[in-house]
Amino acid sequence: MNRPARLLDLEAVLAALEGVVLGKSREVRLALCCLLARGHLLIEDLPGLGKTTLAQALARVVGLDMQRLQFTSDLLPADVLGVSVFDPREAHFRFHPGPVFHGLVLADEINRATPKTQSALLEAMEEGRVTVEGETRALPDPFFVIATQNPQEQAGTFPLPESQLDRFLMRLSLGYPDPRAEREILRGRAGRVTLDALMPLLDAESLRHWQTRLDGIHVADALLDYVQALAAASREQPELAWGLSTRGILALLQAARGWALLEGRDHVLPEDVQAVWIPVTGHRLSSGPREEGEALARQLLTRVAVMG
Repeated sequence: MNRPARLLDLEAVLAALEGVVLGKSREVRLALCCLLARGHLLIEDLPGLGKTTLAQALARVVGLDMQRLQFTSDLLPADVLGVSVFDPREAHFRFHPGPVFHGLVLADEINRATPKTQSALLEAMEEGRVTVEGETRALPDPFFVIATQNPQEQAGTFPLPESQLDRFLMRLSLGYPDPRAEREILRGRAGRVTLDALMPLLDAESLRHWQTRLDGIHVADALLDYVQALAAASREQPELAWGLSTRGILALLQAARGWALLEGRDHVLPEDVQAVWIPVTGHRLSSGPREEGEALARQLLTRVAVMG
């Protein structure tokens, strides 16, 4: 069966990304799914494993202007949002937008900044606008944040609290490349050296089209029964301090719609929910190490039978 012409656009985006971030097709698909679902992405990894390359490649192929912001312990909220500076020639204050006023913001090592600075970005992610010195300004649409953080056992970090982790639709880890992919990177056939060859395959308008199209992806009652059963199981597990919230369920459904769209379907299947379950729920079920949250999410998935 022939694929719809517009769906081929998304397949071309995936192919272009996979040509740069080699050997990570699942993680690349999840990142694009997160963008289509109007979510934000948290990547937890050691330095040098391709987090920045993924962000740069994604920005290029979907036609978003990108700004990288290196988070440090002395970074201030004004460094993120912007600041008004007095212009003596015109005798009034002029606002200088911060890095957050870009379509894609790479917040590098977000857990090295203080909680106050972290909150400045995370509130902008939640609201889609910022208020600086009493004036509210809208952020670009689409607006996508990829935040990276080093594992919490590294010194000099400020772990994100549960309420702020919840602002991220997904948490991923790219991990080390497999030997074949690493060999291609060493030969200069993948990774950062291939970024310059990437061409924009979408623009802001077409990206908004795909994001809007997600709302039309059908979710049957039987699928809702399955999702609610998963949520109920998370709330009944004694090893969990808290279960999946209603907002978490909505995030799961939106991500599942995005995965279904990338699979070329107009309805959500249980397999779509299962595909995004761990990235969406791992950081919502545990504030501990990433591996702990993912293990708990994986256990829950095996305990709940598919309904319908």
